[in-house]
Amino acid sequence: MKSFRVLVWGLFTTFMLGCGSTSTVEDTPVETPVDNTPIRVACIGDSITEGTGLRNPSKDSYPTQLQQMLGEGWNVQNFGKKSATLMKAGSFPYWNTAPFTPSHDFKPDIVIIMLGTNDAKPGNWANNAPFVSDYTALIESYKTLDSQPSIYICYPPPVYAVVAGITDARIKNEVIPRIAKVASDTSTPVIDIYNTLKNKASLFPDKVHPNTEGARQLAEVVYEKIY
Repeated sequence: MKSFRVLVWGLFTTFMLGCGSTSTVEDTPVETPVDNTPIRVACIGDSITEGTGLRNPSKDSYPTQLQQMLGEGWNVQNFGKKSATLMKAGSFPYWNTAPFTPSHDFKPDIVIIMLGTNDAKPGNWANNAPFVSDYTALIESYKTLDSQPSIYICYPPPVYAVVAGITDARIKNEVIPRIAKVASDTSTPVIDIYNTLKNKASLFPDKVHPNTEGARQLAEVVYEKIY
């Protein structure tokens, strides 16, 4: 999906001729004003979006690599925050993080949301009943922006060990089905990061966060979905 926001003005030659004008189609210029404002992409997420574990997150995080893939005419911003949860009652709700308000003030044209990994920690998942309603509310908070962004939600990537109580089984069998329900209930497209990075443990040095190549593959599947 590529939104160029180009307004092309038609030629009113019939009207002009009817008023006695001798102008022809050939000598009447076509006005094509173009809005050159870059397409704004907001990447919402946790440490995986922020770039934790990368040697140079400002260069190698998936939002930065996505910017490189999209190139001129696009403005991709990283609004990821380490430890963020989707659920408002979680240990560190995205709603309360520093990037939350700026991600809205950015007035994005496209929003990519990838949350849920930290929600899978035992202490958070013990009260997972609000997950679907909180995710729906987060989507709505962007949907109502004046910029009327296109919104995509992501299945989080696999985890390759039990880390802080997070298990891959919980991500696959409990978190992802709830995200699928949110997508269905809200008619929001899904980007399947989980299966993109499945069976690729070598791309996850700490078993949770992708390395530079993993971030590149993540960025690539987002690119293919939005471009």
